[in-house]
Formats: sequence, C-alpha cells, structure tokens
Amino acid sequence: MSRMFKPIVFLIAAIYFLVDAVFFTLFKPLLRWLADCWVFESVRAWIVSLRPYPTLALFIVPVILLEPVKPVAAYLTATGHIVGGLAVLIVGELLKLLLIERLFSVSRDKLMTIPAFAWCYDKFCQGQDWVGSLQAWQLMRRWSFNAKHALQRYVLEFKTARKQKRLYWQSR
Repeated sequence: MSRMFKPIVFLIAAIYFLVDAVFFTLFKPLLRWLADCWVFESVRAWIVSLRPYPTLALFIVPVILLEPVKPVAAYLTATGHIVGGLAVLIVGELLKLLLIERLFSVSRDKLMTIPAFAWCYDKFCQGQDWVGSLQAWQLMRRWSFNAKHALQRYVLEFKTARKQKRLYWQSR
C-alpha cells in the first residue's frame, strides 16, 4: 500500500516546493523593495544580536504560521471562491517569502553553524538546482524573460508616442 502512495506524495511535495520557487522568482524584486523599508532596520539589529538556536526558532515561526496558507487557499479555490483563494495564496506566500528571505539574509552565517540546518539547506540548494535544470523550468524562464522585455518595449513605445504627440501639439 505504501508503494502506491509514494509517487503521489512525491508529486504533491514537488508541486508544493515548485509553488514556492515560482513565487520567489516572480516576486523577488518586490520582496527586496519591501525588505529595504526603514521599519525593518531595528528588527534587523535585534536579529543580529541573537545566538544561532534562537535565530533558528525565529526562522521557523513564519514557516509554521504561514505554511497553512496553501491548503486554505486550495480549499477556498475548490469550494468556488477562486479570487479569495488566489488572494490568500498570494498574500500569504509574499509574507512568508519576505519574512523568511529577510531572516535568512540577515542570519545566514549563524544558521549555517547548526549542522542540521546546514544539511537541510544543502539539500534545498540541490533541489533548486535540479528544478532549474528541468527543460520545463528553463522554458518558463525564457517565456518570462521574453514577456518582460515585450512589456518593457510596449511601455517605451507608448511613452515615446505620447511624448511625440505632445510635442506635435505644442509646436502648433
């Protein structure tokens, strides 16, 4: 019986981690902007003053509090509340990624002194490398890159056309 469930559990876990990877990739610029806000400066100083294991405990809090967002969002979506489910997923994931990414960037060296954390982080990096090597992931990144540049080109053309139109009317 357990053999039958292994592929299902693996698929669910893969999807679960893929959602995190996609959200982090898409919203990284926004997260960096939010993290640079002045509000986080005093919190950053407090986190730096902590020892490794209290830092680890602090690092785990957002994971424990915000991981249930995905099943709640899935439930809302499954019960017909698609917009609400997507909103819960997006806000929860942004909060989780903002908090975890900031905590990790501030306390990475301290956390790496904990052997179990260093081992888990190594496995996480190996998983990221594996996902990054998949053709489907590379294709999605290429499409994302092309879409971003197409949008930038469209905005630039729109601004140029508006400016030329304004100059035309000013010269008359």
